[in-house]
Amino acid sequence: MTDPTSSTARPASPTEMTTAPAVPALWMLVMITLAGTLAMHIFVPALPIAGEALHADNAQMQLTISLYILGLALGQLFYGPLSDALGRRPALMLGMAIYSIAGIVAWRAQSVEMLIAARFFQAFGGCAGLALGRAMIRDTAAPDRAVQRLAVLNLVVAIGPAMAPLIGSLLTSTLGWRTVLLALCLMGVGNLLFVWRLMPETARATGRINLPNLAHEYRTLLRSPAFIGYAIGGGCVTTAMFAFVASAPFIFVEQLGKPASHVAYYLSLLILSISLGNFITNRTIHRIGLVRLMLAASLLSLTGGLSMLVIVLAGWASAVTLEASVLLFTFGVGMTGPTALTLAVGINPKVVGSAAGLYGFAQMGIGALCTALAGLGDDPALGAALVLAGAAVIGQFALRTALRFDSQQSR
Repeated sequence: MTDPTSSTARPASPTEMTTAPAVPALWMLVMITLAGTLAMHIFVPALPIAGEALHADNAQMQLTISLYILGLALGQLFYGPLSDALGRRPALMLGMAIYSIAGIVAWRAQSVEMLIAARFFQAFGGCAGLALGRAMIRDTAAPDRAVQRLAVLNLVVAIGPAMAPLIGSLLTSTLGWRTVLLALCLMGVGNLLFVWRLMPETARATGRINLPNLAHEYRTLLRSPAFIGYAIGGGCVTTAMFAFVASAPFIFVEQLGKPASHVAYYLSLLILSISLGNFITNRTIHRIGLVRLMLAASLLSLTGGLSMLVIVLAGWASAVTLEASVLLFTFGVGMTGPTALTLAVGINPKVVGSAAGLYGFAQMGIGALCTALAGLGDDPALGAALVLAGAAVIGQFALRTALRFDSQQSR
């Protein structure tokens, strides 16, 4: 999401990095990125059980997901400038410390209000990995190598929320719902130790945050109809899927009567769909082009969202029909996500980092809004279907509006 290398921090030269390797190990970048995305939906299978234990209703429990996503959104705007001033490592360590402490509070929470607050701060801390992992790649890797390493992190961002419910279901069914929160806390502590002991610094700290320059870059982007269109469209077409993930336990278990253990398997299929979309993007991008691929992929998501709405309204809802429509939606997500992001950050090459941060903020903010909206009402399947279909329609309009204003459409 965030790629905050465009402001005042610059990559450290090899002579400045004599005590540590210049390029962070990819597995460490994957781990710090995974911490933020995995925690997003790993708690989903435990929502009904935790709600009973904390005497909370469905809407309150879904706030533990939507406010987590909101925390990820706000963090996109925070860690880039902070890492320019303090360096990448200190900013990462601060984020992992917040993530770990909030994890302890969430693990021991005795009320739903405390759990919701802890989850928000857990997201704010975990966002450091999402924000700075990409920045550290851009600090140290040549363009061709950076594309390959960024593709891995993009896949982690995409599949982390889909893989998480499978892990959460296993922990909940064997060791209890609080074990999920404890596992996240331990992951944060482990990442903090990895960053402290093994992560090299990749940029020279400036010692100050250039707020006027940052504000100017944000104003430039917010005045660009093309950037706004890509940000809103990309968010609507990609992170709207979070609404279905958060609603899945209530849809499959309470409405369709499926065993709770099956929910994680239904959601884990989304990994294959998103991964397939990413794979096809990498294979066809040079032949088809960014614009054509993005529009075709977003139409697939639109078809999936509208299909789900028709299925629910017609009374044809079943595990198979709902899953098929969402798999079509997420297949489009796997292709739309990287293409919309690439077009958005290419609007103004002088503010790439700020563009990536603002795009990530919009993306996660839309995801949080969609998740919260899906929790309204007494019919989880209808709520999720309305959100997916509505977001896909808005996404189509926003992306096509962006293209009309984008002077780089020939790409």
